[in-house]
Amino acid sequence: MESRSGPGAPTRAPASRRDGFVTGGAYGLLLVLGALEGLIGSFAYSTWSIGSFPAAALACCLVLLVTCVFGAWGMSTVAGAIIPAVGWIIASFVLDSPSKQGSVVVAAVTSGEFYLYGGALSALLAIFVAFGLWIRRTSRRLPQ
Repeated sequence: MESRSGPGAPTRAPASRRDGFVTGGAYGLLLVLGALEGLIGSFAYSTWSIGSFPAAALACCLVLLVTCVFGAWGMSTVAGAIIPAVGWIIASFVLDSPSKQGSVVVAAVTSGEFYLYGGALSALLAIFVAFGLWIRRTSRRLPQ
């Protein structure tokens, strides 16, 4: 049998390159997840309401909030909250932009405005929460 540590042995990428690749992939997936939430939410924001209250728009906003907070928690950075928020904003506001014919996906009705403004506020709140988590985590590492 031949040893794997000889001159013909396969070489591995340095750990820092692999770690960077995995981290970049995780941020890429968070961006795609945020964009998917924006895409789905743009079509589903008005599907369910309780009386005149847009419950589906609120649910979409809560899903975005949870995604951003858990993204920040999982990545241990504030960027973990910013990246899915950026994906959501790009998808939602692109679909809200009028086409040449003047049609939009997110209509200027109460539920549409609740979805867009509520989602933006949810993303902002999640970023503030993520910043608080980051401060709390880094303050524990400081020498006393």
